[in-house]
Amino acid sequence: MEHPLSIYNTLHRRKEQFVPNHPPHVGLYVCGPTVYGDAHLGHARPAITFDILFRYLRHLGYQVRYVRNITDVGHLEHDADAGEDKIAKKARLEQLEPMEVVQYYLTRYHHTMDRLGVLPPSIEPMASGHIIEQIQLTQQILDAGFAYVSEGSVYFDVEKYNRSYNYGELSGRRIEDMQSNTRALDGQDEKRNPLDFALWKKAQPEHIMRWPSPWSEGFPGWHAECTAMGRKYLGEQFDIHGGGMDLIFPHHECEIAQAKASQHGEPMVRYWMHNNMITIGGQKMGKSLGNFITLDQFFTGDHPLLTQAYSPMTIRFFILSAHYRGTVDFSNEALQAAEKGLTRLMDAAGLLDTLRVSDSSSVSVGGLAERCHTALCDDLNTPIVIAELFEAARAINAVHNAQATITEAELEELKVAYRLFLFDLLGLRDERMGDSASHEAFAGAVDLLLAVRSEAKGKKDWATSDHIRKELEALGFTIKDTKEGTEWSL
Repeated sequence: MEHPLSIYNTLHRRKEQFVPNHPPHVGLYVCGPTVYGDAHLGHARPAITFDILFRYLRHLGYQVRYVRNITDVGHLEHDADAGEDKIAKKARLEQLEPMEVVQYYLTRYHHTMDRLGVLPPSIEPMASGHIIEQIQLTQQILDAGFAYVSEGSVYFDVEKYNRSYNYGELSGRRIEDMQSNTRALDGQDEKRNPLDFALWKKAQPEHIMRWPSPWSEGFPGWHAECTAMGRKYLGEQFDIHGGGMDLIFPHHECEIAQAKASQHGEPMVRYWMHNNMITIGGQKMGKSLGNFITLDQFFTGDHPLLTQAYSPMTIRFFILSAHYRGTVDFSNEALQAAEKGLTRLMDAAGLLDTLRVSDSSSVSVGGLAERCHTALCDDLNTPIVIAELFEAARAINAVHNAQATITEAELEELKVAYRLFLFDLLGLRDERMGDSASHEAFAGAVDLLLAVRSEAKGKKDWATSDHIRKELEALGFTIKDTKEGTEWSL
């Protein structure tokens, strides 16, 4: 394969060739969910985007340690340093222990990700399990002189850090502009500057989730967890940090500042990757805005904005049909188009083993693998891969309908490439077939019924033959009698 992998590095605002720090090992960290509610379409996008990256890096021969965290403490309302912990609030409203809320939604998140074909990460650390590491990080930043203690809380000194480094290098924001647009908020006067962010917060009496620290009984700031856990599992400098574009500021900007402040100016991350948003009516879909549709609602169709149910693979295909850095606007029409497109690709995959070979070829399917590799190497361009697969599906259908011919060598090459990209790298599967064992049993039962029908036709028992055909069609099967025998599809 001629083309090296290039990815868009948000830090430098350009595509760059990916060169890992310690090949063949790759360290990948992705911000996971805050588990206080069911996953929605917006959560599916980073999970699927970085699942593609994980799959492709492994396909290229890298040994990937993929860390995706779970936020179960410290994420306060409105992503700020004031207000209630999102999980603790849910626990209070439902009269549960916070960890009951976490366990319930984490189990549901895992189940949903599995249905979407998202591979589990190598490590899935939880913020509450790494309090010691976050206290150590806070102490290192204090020792370096870039933080201060105020009334039992510890805050990062943004202005002082900016004099040595550049606060705003990831987001492109200037501290002068941010200061002129920021006013002091009530209850935050313990900060020296409104831009300062919490590394450790002293717990108020009503705050349930709290741990002892050198400064107070309290809890870590939201930004500290990813820096502490990324460094613990991937080292002081690792390759890729990913997440949604909405995390660039303040979350990832603060992560960069924390790492540099605690590592004598050395950055922790070499490539920053961000997927764009899912929008609904042009506005970001999110829990905080209350305009979200959960993934379970998509799967059941139980939401006023949905005209039907959409399967997990339809959702995955819908997300992969757009480049990960472009916005995707939800609409029933777009999802219905994704459903039809996915069916076309799966139907073509089902025909691959039925194609008859010829001495010459009238279709051009050579180089499919090379073209798809070129697209994925160009910053994971999944829409181009899908377009190439549609072209291949057109050729498969033409050969199947005896409108074109294909040689044995080209057919073998086509089978390998088509299945590699559709199933292994895009992570799609034919949901109509279940797992392989179920599919074999299912297909065997249908073939048996069609054999009984064929036998009935041979005996001129047209009533039985027509009855079997009608009943199968009523169940959603398409039955096609050809010179070579009877074909069926679902």
